[in-house]
Amino acid sequence: MAAKVRGARSGSVIVRVPATTANLGPGFDCLGVALKLYNKVTVQRLRARPCAELPPMMEEAAERLFWRARKRIWWTASVSGDVPIARGMGSSVTVRAGVLVGLNRLVGRPLTEAECMKLVVDLEGHPDNAIPAFLGGFCVCAGDAVLRQPVAPKLKFIAVVPEIEVEAPAARAVLPAHVSFQDAVHNGRQAALVAAAFATSRYELLGEAFRDRLHEPYRKHLLPGFEAAVAAAEKAGAFGAFLSGSGSTIVAVVVGGATICQRIMRGMIGALKAAGVGAQGMVLTADNDGLR
Repeated sequence: MAAKVRGARSGSVIVRVPATTANLGPGFDCLGVALKLYNKVTVQRLRARPCAELPPMMEEAAERLFWRARKRIWWTASVSGDVPIARGMGSSVTVRAGVLVGLNRLVGRPLTEAECMKLVVDLEGHPDNAIPAFLGGFCVCAGDAVLRQPVAPKLKFIAVVPEIEVEAPAARAVLPAHVSFQDAVHNGRQAALVAAAFATSRYELLGEAFRDRLHEPYRKHLLPGFEAAVAAAEKAGAFGAFLSGSGSTIVAVVVGGATICQRIMRGMIGALKAAGVGAQGMVLTADNDGLR
């Protein structure tokens, strides 16, 4: 992880953080992939207290860094890029990681890469979007154990971003306190298959592996047309599709060229439109570099 410094005299750091897609269907809070879609966070040292207040998310990340580093500076930050907000693609991670890593660099790097990542995971409350953003590639996150695997560029992620925002707290609130034994067994099997497919680069195994019973059945009502969009993606040739993070973005996965990717995207957008939801789409590949 090498945050790019723009001149020692300016006292500024630019941190590029990739978007993520988390859960991948059955891998709730433990599977994620970094994508080639980015935000850049510019963090600058100031000589005096800034006049304008910064968003609470930035301030919280800074306070966590200063507390751990036992150092404090005046600073400001700005964000630019293409990661959509409140759409389940890790926009909050890009902000928190960018501010925290940038400030860590400006105060002399008292924390290691792993310590910075741990702070962002703590701030996010779950690792499946934060860890891929730092490390890149496909990540299995199981407590302190992390498996990272590069993802081949032939695997395409068709991300369809609805106009509807879904805030993570609202998406968490609809989840049940208990699930059936059968549903738990189903998700364990499916998540293991997703992990095995990525770990071995046998992406053809992903067909129907994204079927989930832990969170999508309870969140689908937050996005009209979700089931129809997944069905349209599979009909058009995708291995499968899933709710990205807590939504509202839907991601379909396929190995193929521009023609099949566009067919999948049109089918998904059409299904959402029929349900009264506007959406835009993009074809992405995995980012194997992570935060820079």
